[in-house]
Parts: sequence; C-alpha cells; structure tokens
Amino acid sequence: MGLYKRGPVWWMRFTYNGTLMRKSTETVDRKLAERIYHSVLGKIAEGKWFDRLPGEDTTFDDMMERYLSEHTDRNKALSSQRRDRGMRDRLSEFFGDMMLSAITPRLIADYKSKRRLDGVSPKTINNELTLMSHAFTLCVKEWELLRDNPVKRVSREKVRNHLARWLTLEEEEGLLAASRPWLQQLIVFAVSTGLRHREVLHLQWPEVDLSRKTITILEQKNKSIDTLPLNVRALDVLKERAKVRHLTSKYVFFTATGNAIPINNVLRGLYKAIEKANIGHLRFHDLRHTFATRLVQAGVDLYTVQKLGRWKTLSMVMRYAHHHSESLRAGTEVLDKVTRRENTTAAQLQTGELVAVC
Repeated sequence: MGLYKRGPVWWMRFTYNGTLMRKSTETVDRKLAERIYHSVLGKIAEGKWFDRLPGEDTTFDDMMERYLSEHTDRNKALSSQRRDRGMRDRLSEFFGDMMLSAITPRLIADYKSKRRLDGVSPKTINNELTLMSHAFTLCVKEWELLRDNPVKRVSREKVRNHLARWLTLEEEEGLLAASRPWLQQLIVFAVSTGLRHREVLHLQWPEVDLSRKTITILEQKNKSIDTLPLNVRALDVLKERAKVRHLTSKYVFFTATGNAIPINNVLRGLYKAIEKANIGHLRFHDLRHTFATRLVQAGVDLYTVQKLGRWKTLSMVMRYAHHHSESLRAGTEVLDKVTRRENTTAAQLQTGELVAVC
C-alpha cells in the first residue's frame, strides 16, 4: 500500500499520468488515511481526479497582499514600498478578483494593451509586469501555490533608452549663478556625492563625520548601510552648514522650523533657476547622473563608480555614466606609445645599440 508516515501524519504515494505523486492525507488516523487513499485511486481510474494546488482558489489581490507583507515590507525601503503599492493598485484594477489559475498569458497581454492605450510608458508597463512576475515566482517556488508563472511567457515592452542628462561645467556654473544660496549648497552637495534627493534632504548630523571626511547613508533603496568618503566640495558645504546648525534639529539641510526641506520646495527653486540659466530640461536626479559621468570622464574605473554611487550592477552604472570622447583618448594614446616603443627598438637594432646578453 502506498501509505507512509511523516511524523504523526499519514501520506500517500501513487502515480498520476506517469508522474510519482506524494500527497498528505492530512490525518493521523490510519483507517481514514486508507479510505482517502483508495478514494484517490478510484478517481484516477475513472479520470475524475485532478491535482489541485491552493493557488487555484487564491485571488490576485490575495497574492499581492501576501507579497507586499512578506516581501516588500521586509526587504525594501519606504520609497520602494510606496512604489510597489502604487503598481499593485494599477494591476488590481484589472486582475483584482481573478483566481490565479484564471490568469493566462493572453490576459496579461490584454493588460499590456490597455496600459498602452492609457498612455503609460513602456518602462512603467515593464516595471508593473516585473512586480507581478516576482509575486508569481514566489507562488511557485516558495509558497507552493502554483506550478507555473504565466508572466514569464509574456514579452516585455521595448524601451528606448535615452542618454542620461548631465551637467557640463559651464551649465553648472550658470545654474549656480541663477540659484539662491541654500539651493546652491544642495546642488553642489548632490553633484559631489551622487546622493538621491531623499538621501540629501534627510541627511542628519549623526551620520556626518567631518574629522574622517565621511558620511554614512542609512536609509536607502537596498536597505544597506554605507560609509562614503567626501571630496573637498562636499566637505566645504558641510562645514558651511555646520556654522548655522539648528538648535533642536539634526537635519543638515533644514527649513526655518528645523524640518527637512520638502522636495517640492527644492524643485520649485530648481526649475526657476533652470529657466533663468537657460540650460534646458534638467531633473534633480540628473545631478546624480552628473556625479557618475564626471567620475567616468576622469578615468575612474567602473567598479569604483559603482561602489561610490551604490548601484547594484555595473550595467546600471553604464546607464548613468556615459563616456565623453576626450575621456577615451587616453585609451587610444596607449597604441601610440606601443608603436613608438616598437619603432625605437627596431632603430636600435639596426644601429647596433642593443647588445644581446647570453
């Protein structure tokens, strides 16, 4: 008989469609386990037994709620948690009450079409599908609710990556001239450190070590803690801020009431300065692009750029750090040096200046 115990519970072993199946009878009573076992064998013989998984009776909303509580909230920063919930809301408008077993690649393709008609960018659609796919993957691999991830069989939207915007030295000079002093400090600090706007605006003095010339970033996208070195420009900004520290606030950059400066206030000031300086479209995040681009232009290796900017992969660094033609010139000049050395050696051989040593 194909019954055996796992702890106090009886399990059954049988073959279905050529596959060896192991299922719990969910009972500790042997006689009841035998009846369940023979009932399954009878249904298989009659072609009426189907192996169902819990996920087939689970709705999309139930899956996403579990995903957010067990994965997003435990592993992601607050900004990423808000982003995941926003994408969940968009997905739930379409899939919400559907059973997971009813969600097919065809339905997911229909969702893509709907989002395109809504005017949503390809990158946003791909981000939503990535979130959905990861939730399904957990259903298959960890939660054992399903056998298949239907999102994996759906193609992603084609994204045309545009060159990242970054400031030239002349543009930066014009932008600073058009900015108020408090905004000048934020711009210089962001360009000099590559920090994201939340990291800049929420930086606190306990995270700053002026003697060691470092800052420690606590709350970030990957939830890690990093201590980063400061260059002279960034250090000068912090020294200036130290002279006007708020009596009760720990924030480095603060409002009159000692609170962190709201990002909307920063953007209003930044956009006015951009318009006044006439430097074209620019976002605050482009200051981070500028940080990475200038490092690469200066010949800093990509691994170091990755660590300083705290990007997960080198491919992410390449998206931000675009080589300027002059920064590549040193590489081509190496060939000139090699050619000159070979020509010199050949000339010395012809004139007998080189003597073989045996």
